[in-house]
Amino acid sequence: MPIIRVELFPGRSVETKTEIAEAFTQALEKIAGISPQATTVMFSEVSPEDWFVGAKAYSKPSSPD
Repeated sequence: MPIIRVELFPGRSVETKTEIAEAFTQALEKIAGISPQATTVMFSEVSPEDWFVGAKAYSKPSSPD
């Protein structure tokens, strides 16, 4: 039973998330032969203030290196 966890910024519609979940589920079925009923896709929405890249908050403009 594969579990796919997707973390992204808030704001995607249920329709968009459904499309993403269907794409992952279909890929696992096609490539690995896993039945769609066995695949779980979970979405976590993370605020940009809680997302850091290179030890810098994603929500703050980055300065040129």
